[in-house]
Amino acid sequence: MTPIYALCDFELLKQNNISFSQYIQKISHLSIVYIQYRDKINSFDIQKQNLIYLKTLTSIPIIINDKFDLLEFADGLHLGQDDLLNLKSKINFQDNILFFKFLRKKYSNKIFGLSTHNELEILEANKLDLDYIGLGAYRSTSTKKDIDTVLGSKISYLAKISNHPVGAIGGVKLDDKIDNISYNVIGSALL
Repeated sequence: MTPIYALCDFELLKQNNISFSQYIQKISHLSIVYIQYRDKINSFDIQKQNLIYLKTLTSIPIIINDKFDLLEFADGLHLGQDDLLNLKSKINFQDNILFFKFLRKKYSNKIFGLSTHNELEILEANKLDLDYIGLGAYRSTSTKKDIDTVLGSKISYLAKISNHPVGAIGGVKLDDKIDNISYNVIGSALL
């Protein structure tokens, strides 16, 4: 089975009445490489408390989604393309290569990932000091409505051109076996 990059979405857990400890228990039998904590509804303080609590429940590295301000409480940071642009402008960086060199120097023990969707974004990511990329969407999904492109079988070719380990994102299922993919990134299918 392909290792799992688990998405722990606070809003989805709440909708399904699942606590953090129940979530960790649900995924404990799987080969989980990373857990990405997503929270788009709570305040910074609540997100920080949740992140710190989640880290007490597991030794699996916890990656924070998009929230640079929470990086010190997580094991890593995952950025989408738009979030990367916003963060770079917020801290006055124009160049992606220099930005990730800065992050790596300042946070040498953290894990960094970036979402990609096409060949151009992967080739750009190849120049960056990243630990992995997310690539997708593999297939359409009911939990994410803003997907522009579904890659389908093209994902294997695109993953092959990456210099970094690749996590397949978007509609990925536990039993999917996708060539050239290092991790299946799974959210709602774990619940």
